[in-house]
Amino acid sequence: MARIVQKFGGTSVADIERIKNAALRAKSEHDAGNEVVVVVSAMSGVTNQLVAYVDQMGGLFDAREYDVVVASGEQSNAGLMALALQALGIQARSWLGWQIAIETDDVHGKARITGIETAELEKRLADGEIAVVPGFQGISPANRVTTLGRGGSDLTAVALAGALKADRCDIYTDVDGIYTTDPRIVSKAQKLDKITYEEMLEMASLGSKVLQTRSVELAMNHKVRVQVRSSFEDSPGTIVVSEDEIVEQQVVSGISQSTDEAKITLLKVADQPGVAAAIFGPLADAAVNVDMIVQNISEDGNTTDLTFTVGMADLEKAVAVLEKNQAEIGVGEIVADSDVVKISVVGVGMRSHAGVAQKMFMTLAEKGINIKVISTSEIKVSVLVAEEYGELAIRALHTAYGLDAD
Repeated sequence: MARIVQKFGGTSVADIERIKNAALRAKSEHDAGNEVVVVVSAMSGVTNQLVAYVDQMGGLFDAREYDVVVASGEQSNAGLMALALQALGIQARSWLGWQIAIETDDVHGKARITGIETAELEKRLADGEIAVVPGFQGISPANRVTTLGRGGSDLTAVALAGALKADRCDIYTDVDGIYTTDPRIVSKAQKLDKITYEEMLEMASLGSKVLQTRSVELAMNHKVRVQVRSSFEDSPGTIVVSEDEIVEQQVVSGISQSTDEAKITLLKVADQPGVAAAIFGPLADAAVNVDMIVQNISEDGNTTDLTFTVGMADLEKAVAVLEKNQAEIGVGEIVADSDVVKISVVGVGMRSHAGVAQKMFMTLAEKGINIKVISTSEIKVSVLVAEEYGELAIRALHTAYGLDAD
């Protein structure tokens, strides 16, 4: 007997028929003798509509009431899923975040889970009941409903799997696993049987939308085996596991792209101590996250050009902050460019293989693609290129690293 947490995303529970279909998958695990916890998202599009309702109220809103509104989509689906399971003859009950309780901090809209009380769930599972839990929500120290941020249902599922010491956490979605790159761009992209937490974390942070970044971090910290599966096909998915569970690692496991990037270049910045702090300090205070950074010293040695990237949503704010402090910092000119894309090659095998970056640079050069910015980590090499060359770069690199399916 195993203990399984199943999470069904918005497209998997988008209407009553799909909820019934998801209930059949939960029943299948239950009939096999396993203990089952089901985590559900809101129906596809519902959360966006709820957010729109809040926006229509106008002005600044109370984040505590925002959470009450947007958490309701998952709540109704939890009840519907419990009813669907009961209709199949399964003992099932829904449990809201405050009833378990899923304890969080008080940062409404993007709360962090601080603890989960599992005693009642353990008892119900032992009695053969399927517990249905709405994702995305918890309870603050002030007994207010909190939400965990977009993609938070993944986080709920992984956190429950960790707290309950589940054997596996299955994430059901509209794709059948993790691919070497976006199959809509590269027709020869391959589905991976396994991928390491580190690789999945890099790919999630670099634009892959399959799993939420925070949920991968949590799975890695608590060694939760996560499987990404399709709600609409009965095929094995991709399992996210520890590195030691993969016998022989690929040098490169995947190619990711992030189109949510913008580049800012500061020209003729004074080359002296404290300038970088004067630039990035106000950006940090404005909650602008800076990613890739490159600095070039000018010919006269007195000034420098500084280039860095920010998320597209933060571009306007970042430029406004820099313009406000331009004279004080001593910046000659601020140049913003939103027509860029970040392409990354990811693989734990990079730790033991040289020449990965060289192959990337040579491949892009052969295609006439100019690199604007480069950044690296132990298992990742990222470059910033013009947006018009993004898909060409992905296809070329996918072939160069031998990832094309036969």
